[in-house]
Amino acid sequence: MNKHKKALMGGILGENIVLSGLMVISPVIVCGDTLKNAWALIYAFSAITFISVLISSFVPSKLPYTVKIIIYAVISAVVYIPVRLTASVIYPDSISRIGIFFPLIAVNSLIVLQTEAKFFRMKKADMIVSLFFCILGFDAVMLITGLLRELLAYGTINNRIVDINTLIDGLSKPFGGFIFLGLMCGAYRWIRSFFRNESNEVRSDNDVSGQ
Repeated sequence: MNKHKKALMGGILGENIVLSGLMVISPVIVCGDTLKNAWALIYAFSAITFISVLISSFVPSKLPYTVKIIIYAVISAVVYIPVRLTASVIYPDSISRIGIFFPLIAVNSLIVLQTEAKFFRMKKADMIVSLFFCILGFDAVMLITGLLRELLAYGTINNRIVDINTLIDGLSKPFGGFIFLGLMCGAYRWIRSFFRNESNEVRSDNDVSGQ
């Protein structure tokens, strides 16, 4: 995979916004204790972030930086309203559990910071691809976290009882989520380092064989 493709698709594996950038971790830690909550957060984050960044990309680049950030925040706040109303219909049980973290998603760092630092420096098509994979990176972490924490903490998957002998009640709490996410970060970085070393070894072998 060439550098251009890595830059566009790195949001899910190479530079995952949660496991690598440690962005948007609060909803994952506090609310990602069940699969239903995970799906509600995935819907909210994906819809709000994608639509907000896409609309914000049409804001004139000549405006002062501070003004643009304010405009981005206003756009995401407006987008949040229909997303929140729809979520209350699709995920009524999860809304009260997610609480304040739902509106906080509307001003997540991917919208407020990465727009200027990364996305708006790309061509429109490249920006959409990169944004999609960054969102997918969050979604994957959220889904895995919600699934495993619900299984290990409650002995259920999507509220269906699973035959599991040992439960870890602490995983249902924020401190358990913090520890679990830390373990995921460690595993993710080890895997990423392993594959990078493997890639470097392959390149070295190719260089030697080509000489």
